[in-house]
Amino acid sequence: MKAHIDRKITASLRRYGWALLLLMYTNLHAQYNPAGVPKKAKAYYDKAQQYLDYSAGGTEAVRWLEQAVAVDPGYLEAYAKLGSIYNMQHDYARALPFFEKAFRLDSAFFRSGWIMYAKAAAGTGNFGLALRLTKAYLNTNPSGRDRETAEQWLSHFTFAQQYTGKNIPFSPINLGDSINTGDAEYFPTLTIDQRTLVFTRNLQGHNEDFFFSHLRPDSSWSKALSIGTPVNTTFNEGAQTISQDGRLLLYTLCNTPGGYGSCDIFYTVRTATGWTTPRNIGAPVNTEYWDTQPCLSPDNRDLYFVSNRPGGYGGSDIYVSHLRPGGTWSKPENLGPGINTSGNESSPFIHADNQTLFFASGELPGMGDMDLFFARKNPDGSWGKPENLGYPINTIDHEGSLFVAADGKTAYLASDRADSRGQLDIYRFELYPEARPVKTLFVKGFVYDKQTRERLPSVVDLVDLDSGKTISRVPTDRQGNYLMTLPVGKNYGFNVGRPGYLFYSDNFPLKNQVPDTSYQINIGLDTIRVNAGMILKNIFFDTNKYDLKPESRTELDRLVQLLQQNPSLRIQISGHTDNIGNDEDNLLLSQHRAQSVVDYLTGHGIAAGRLEAKGFGETKPIAGNDTEAGRARNRRTEFLITGQ
Repeated sequence: MKAHIDRKITASLRRYGWALLLLMYTNLHAQYNPAGVPKKAKAYYDKAQQYLDYSAGGTEAVRWLEQAVAVDPGYLEAYAKLGSIYNMQHDYARALPFFEKAFRLDSAFFRSGWIMYAKAAAGTGNFGLALRLTKAYLNTNPSGRDRETAEQWLSHFTFAQQYTGKNIPFSPINLGDSINTGDAEYFPTLTIDQRTLVFTRNLQGHNEDFFFSHLRPDSSWSKALSIGTPVNTTFNEGAQTISQDGRLLLYTLCNTPGGYGSCDIFYTVRTATGWTTPRNIGAPVNTEYWDTQPCLSPDNRDLYFVSNRPGGYGGSDIYVSHLRPGGTWSKPENLGPGINTSGNESSPFIHADNQTLFFASGELPGMGDMDLFFARKNPDGSWGKPENLGYPINTIDHEGSLFVAADGKTAYLASDRADSRGQLDIYRFELYPEARPVKTLFVKGFVYDKQTRERLPSVVDLVDLDSGKTISRVPTDRQGNYLMTLPVGKNYGFNVGRPGYLFYSDNFPLKNQVPDTSYQINIGLDTIRVNAGMILKNIFFDTNKYDLKPESRTELDRLVQLLQQNPSLRIQISGHTDNIGNDEDNLLLSQHRAQSVVDYLTGHGIAAGRLEAKGFGETKPIAGNDTEAGRARNRRTEFLITGQ
């Protein structure tokens, strides 16, 4: 008898390899006989089959199958069927023991279920077992579609095994009953202050509408309400994005009268009286093909979206269109083969840092259906190599979309986990550090006339002081409201301008320090007139020196431009210090600093007769000198219009 078993073990090793020897050893002596199943157990099994045919949930089928194995604990097909039901429900933890039981009863009889068993193992994170099962199955020489499917899963499981032992943290928290219902909720998007959530809800499985919720002071979400007409209609609205300031909503609408193709991108604007009537964004963004899943850059100037138009790399690709000066959109550009593949890419999301792109792909190396990836923008504007977010964020199933808040670490996704209220629910979780985009603050407020208090539509510029490059140029709305994102890690110059007014200047030193909160600044602009003036907040000198630092160039060039556009202006440049040090030294230093600015202006074509340099030392403080913050305010350069 022992020799017979040894011969069977040797044959198994040749056929399957060591991979499954220990699992198979327990049933080498067993041979399952389906004809030996008791009639009562078979009747229960047949009853379960009826419910599989006519019931969506499978709950009744499970109940009858459990009765079948209670009658016959050796009923292999019933265990396999229980496992397959839970597999279909993506409840792999429940599926796994049923497949294991069927395998142990007779692995050879159960051979057709090995891939289902492997998927259940991978669904619980046991990629090693999934690989062993899949390799053993391929060693049995399946053919046709069965071999092709097994080879695809072998590729996925091989890729996924690299995450074994990495322990990527992932603890999704359901957003609760205020957001989630028995219907499916998905595509979460938030404003930059993380206080307004907009998402899609599929009402009773046949009508997709938008809902919104506001964050309460206690950090809970208010009861979600329909966004209402004219946005929600009897058609399906979905795949939306909301601008950082919450004033612009772009989304997908399909099969509408007068549309360009099967699905088009529409937009609506939030006003004081509600959302405007949605409008088709038009050509060249929309075509006769499938154009969907829009996402706006934080400055509203780049529109990322998905299309299956001809000329791409695969089924659906990610494109970007740029806002032109006249308010129209440029011809969309394919993001290229670094992002797009011969398969399908979808769900683009550009973070508030404007340099980290999250998206889904079914063709890049991954774990199953669609995986989530991120790519970072290179200094030249190209995209770096996409990186898989890894297990357990990605699984063997379909991962649809991801939203990451401005803080760079709080992420939102839709999932049908065990604690869901019904179907897909919205969850939040903390993204692990290696995958986080740059934390992004923001400055918002409104622009107004200092004398009349009237709101002023203006243009807001954000400049990287180190490179002198303009990061963003954003017009305010008609009421002068603005919002500008501030990714940490750089020092920014901030300027606001409007014809007929002096520009406003500020700076945000975020390279080496990160404030706890964002900024609220309402900006008063002064008309160009005699005795009007301003502090030049982006003029920089080293301590006790008067050589202009390179990061001063942007501000100085703006002053040159102002003087060129107003050739009759005469101005005084004044220098000021704090009270540290000798009075005479401070006076001299302030004079030299003012003269350095004048020298720059004359060096750029401004007539010397229009300029005066005046040093005041420490004699005109605008803050107390008893704190470093006060002293920093007193160390300043100003200009004053002395003639016009």
